[in-house]
Amino acid sequence: MWSQVYDPFGSMALSATVALIPVVVLLVSIGVFEVRAHWAALLGLTAALLVATLAYGMPAPMAGMAAAYGAAFGFLPIGWIILNVIFLYRLASEKGEFEVLQRSISGISNDRRLQLLFVAFSFGAFFEGAAGFGTPVAVTAAILIGLGFPPLAASGLSLIANTAPVAFGALGTPLVALSAVTGLDLYQLSAMVGRQLVLFAIIVPFWLIWAFAGFRKTIEIWPPILVAGVSFAIPQYLVSNYHGPWLVNVVSALISMAALALFLKVWRPAVPMTDIPNGEGGEAPLSEMAHHSFHVLRRAWTPWIILAVCVFLWGTPQVRAALDGLWIEKLQVSGLHELVQKMPPVVASPHVEAAVFNINILSATGTGILIAAIISGLFMGYSVLELGRSYVKTIYVVRYSLLTISCMMAIGFVTRYSGSDATLGLALAQTGWADPFFGTMIGWLGVALTGSDTSSNVLFGGLQKITAEQLGLNPILMAAANSAGGVMGKMIDAQSIVVASTATKWYGHEGAILRFVFFHSLALAALVGLLVMAQAYVWPFKLMVP
Repeated sequence: MWSQVYDPFGSMALSATVALIPVVVLLVSIGVFEVRAHWAALLGLTAALLVATLAYGMPAPMAGMAAAYGAAFGFLPIGWIILNVIFLYRLASEKGEFEVLQRSISGISNDRRLQLLFVAFSFGAFFEGAAGFGTPVAVTAAILIGLGFPPLAASGLSLIANTAPVAFGALGTPLVALSAVTGLDLYQLSAMVGRQLVLFAIIVPFWLIWAFAGFRKTIEIWPPILVAGVSFAIPQYLVSNYHGPWLVNVVSALISMAALALFLKVWRPAVPMTDIPNGEGGEAPLSEMAHHSFHVLRRAWTPWIILAVCVFLWGTPQVRAALDGLWIEKLQVSGLHELVQKMPPVVASPHVEAAVFNINILSATGTGILIAAIISGLFMGYSVLELGRSYVKTIYVVRYSLLTISCMMAIGFVTRYSGSDATLGLALAQTGWADPFFGTMIGWLGVALTGSDTSSNVLFGGLQKITAEQLGLNPILMAAANSAGGVMGKMIDAQSIVVASTATKWYGHEGAILRFVFFHSLALAALVGLLVMAQAYVWPFKLMVP
């Protein structure tokens, strides 16, 4: 048994500085020196292992097993999702169905801003609600590339759009996990996050278009942006407060898509923005709109409808439980399982950490996507042999992305089991009256480190509750703030950036994507922090707290 130590140097400032080394190595390698993502991830992993063993005293074999555990988790479930989404995308592209899909979306509006709003925000929110774990970024970035958006815009804007829905992603998984680790009421947590994010569900669409086209061109189309945001925000608030976290995004996204599509039948921008920068100073003109028959449109949309149905089914607890009942293998990670002990004040009392890798290939979301791809491939006329060949080619195409994602998750697991990430959380938690702001930033940091709002909630949820009780704050408010702040970290976590670069086939440009989104991530997280501060101390915002 090895117990975590959160201040190995006797100075929280120094300990936190050392704990930051793997993150700095990773982000500087990608964002400043533009090292290829898989090499940067390997450098970050090396730094994490050195910090864990030399600074925190974690036994080297134990640190190695934590890295192996994280790498395996990086492939299943995360890499498994990306591999199969790209497989479906390649199948549709090779048959020309994807081009028809793109043109049909152009039929909603020939204005690039409105296409972006519909695809990245409204359509992407559905996939976040149903599947999460990178699925919405992979799907929407691929569609935007097909519509003619340059790779940087398609990647970065998909990441910005995939924020407001994240706390309720994968049928509410982040909040279910948060309730489990804190012991706080799930319905109260769902209601609190809904009250924190309702404003940002309106802000994010405006922010998205501003990041793409600038302030003046955003104001030109404020009515449909408001329609998309409000039609998402109101259902998000109502479902999260009066039903629970499970169907928040699915319902909100469907209503937002329908409301925006109907509104655009009666409203048109005075000056449509039909050209977009190609990233080199020129313009990429919108190709002429082709008129397709209903049969052709139905054929083009069918693979994506099948995908939506499958990811929704695989996201429901009942289907997951049934598939796990058929087969699931739970492997205790030798040399790590129940050998690491979390210590106060991160937890109320010493807590032994489990390390069990679930080989749940049947219930994994990526399997649902693979089945959707196979059904769609047969529907589009592929033979079984052609599907097999295309799948092998897809594995080759995404090989570096899978390696990168596995290394990123390995970093997260090493920092988690060594306790270095808890050091960062404790450092931020020592801010006294400003804890509502910095507590929110802990959630942001957690998602940036782990790539998952669920993982951030598991990591820091208990700390948020304990700190809130010590400072006389509402534990529901601060636990929810961890999740609400975390959603803004989603756009800068290395895993999501790699997903975006893979979906847009812009390999090796992860640094450019990180630089594009970093300000937006930090600024939006700070705004969430200010709102939580107001909810903690300022009337009438205090009335929003259950």
